Amino acid sequence: MAGDHEPIYDIAHFAHIELLTPRPDESLWFFTHILSLQEVARRDQSVYLRAYGDYQRYSLKLTESNRAGLGHAAFRTSSPTALERRVAAIQASGQSGHWSEGEIGHGPAFQFTSPDGHPFEIFYQIEHFVPSGDELPYLKNQPQRLPYGGARARSLDHLNVLASAVTPNKQFFLDALGFRLSEHVVMDDGRETAAWMRVTSKSYDLVFTADATGTRGRLHHFAYRVDNREDLLRTADLYTEHGIQIETGPNKHPAGQTFFLYALEPGGNRVEICAGGYLIFAPDWKPVCWTEAERKRGQGWGTPTVASFHTYGTPDVSMLEA
Repeated sequence: MAGDHEPIYDIAHFAHIELLTPRPDESLWFFTHILSLQEVARRDQSVYLRAYGDYQRYSLKLTESNRAGLGHAAFRTSSPTALERRVAAIQASGQSGHWSEGEIGHGPAFQFTSPDGHPFEIFYQIEHFVPSGDELPYLKNQPQRLPYGGARARSLDHLNVLASAVTPNKQFFLDALGFRLSEHVVMDDGRETAAWMRVTSKSYDLVFTADATGTRGRLHHFAYRVDNREDLLRTADLYTEHGIQIETGPNKHPAGQTFFLYALEPGGNRVEICAGGYLIFAPDWKPVCWTEAERKRGQGWGTPTVASFHTYGTPDVSMLEA
């Protein structure tokens, strides 16, 4: 077990996500006009976007595709040698992978899949965002000036993916990548149906959730963080004003204690806006285990979890069966 070994801090943070969308123009409108992301580059069928608090050049790669879903998710390592160590560990685990030359915003990356087939990559070399002109912030310790309108998403926060089986995927990221388990759900029959893991002091950076349809490798959601609950409530107002249907929230999660708001962007992918949550500083943190009965209590204030949370992901199951 990973907890029996010396802690590994080779993965620094969740760096970016490539999101596939069959409606690229509408998805771009959502992320720029509603969430306040800024376009920084284009290449082929992809647009690269950043939140004003991202230190990197971009955190979202939006790619035109015939169906929605996860193109890939990327984590940055803490050093070049950390990258070498994690690549060796991935290869030793028996999980397949290969090197790519890198692309806009970062250098060479090692691309691999989770046991369930989700596409990931890790890299170290990065292009830092350098503001200029009216992007220059008054506060020099902030990457960019605060946007004038929209939700003002500050930074990329976390990723949640659906899996046919949670435990093998969780264990791979614990053992090969050095993630640490924060919380998980274990049903009465022993099945693990959700696992929240971290590489930072946040309560989670990556989540595996059981796919009730039994499908492999789908995206549940990814999240951008805003500064506080009031910003999240204002985002809910923006959604309703612009005809974006809210799936669930505003509300509070029991796991992580984050305040949340979920909606589907025009391409069909679930996007969360989050705020708050707790930080973990204890080096000997004992993972919190939620029972089946406790999970059935619903969200943080006892409201039921929407049924679509267990079945809807991208690509839609009907697209996979077609």
